Amino acid sequence: MSDPVVRRRLSADDRRRQLVGIGLAKIVETPIQDLSLDEVAADAGISRGLLFHYFPTKTDFYLACIAAAGRRILRTTAPDPDLPPDAQVEMTTRLMVEQIDRRRSFYLALVHGHGVADPRVSEVMDSVRDGSTDRVMVALDVPERQRDVVRAWWAYTEDRALTWSAVPTGERPVQVSELVGECVAALHALLGLTSSRAPSR
Repeated sequence: MSDPVVRRRLSADDRRRQLVGIGLAKIVETPIQDLSLDEVAADAGISRGLLFHYFPTKTDFYLACIAAAGRRILRTTAPDPDLPPDAQVEMTTRLMVEQIDRRRSFYLALVHGHGVADPRVSEVMDSVRDGSTDRVMVALDVPERQRDVVRAWWAYTEDRALTWSAVPTGERPVQVSELVGECVAALHALLGLTSSRAPSR
C-alpha cells in the first residue's frame, strides 16, 4: 500500500502568497472582473470561506493580485545593469514594449482599472512608472529636476506601445526595434530640450 499524501500546512504568509500566485496566473488571461474565487480556492485546495480569512473582501484579493502584477512588470522589464547606460535604456524600453505587446488587454486593464473601482489600482500603475523612471534616471544620471520629463516620456512610450500592439503583427508600420529606437530618441530629445532651457547658475 502506498504511503498517504502528507499535506504541508502553510503559514498565513505562505498561503497568501500561494493564493496571489494563483490569482496572478489567472488574471493575465482572464479579465479581473471575471476571476472566479471558487476556482482560485479550489486550485489552492481550500474552501472559498477560508480564502476570505486571508483576504477579507473580493476587492482586497483583486488588489493584492494587481499589486503582484505591478511588481512582476518591474522584474520582467529590468535591464542588465552591466550594460552601458544607453544600452540599459534601450533594453528596458524594448522589454516594456514587448511586455505590453504580449499582455495588451491586461495592461489596459491595469492602466484604466477595469473591473476594480478602487483608487489603489492607480497606485500600482504609479509604482510601475516610478520604478521605470528611476531606472532611466540612474542609468543616464539624469538630474532630479528632469524627473517629470522622464516620467512623462514613459507615459508616451506606453501609449506608443499600446497603439502599435493593437495592429495585427503583419500590418504594423514599424518593427519593434524601430519603435524602440524612436522612443529612445524622443527621450534624448526631451532631455536635451529641457536641459537647454534650465536656468544657469
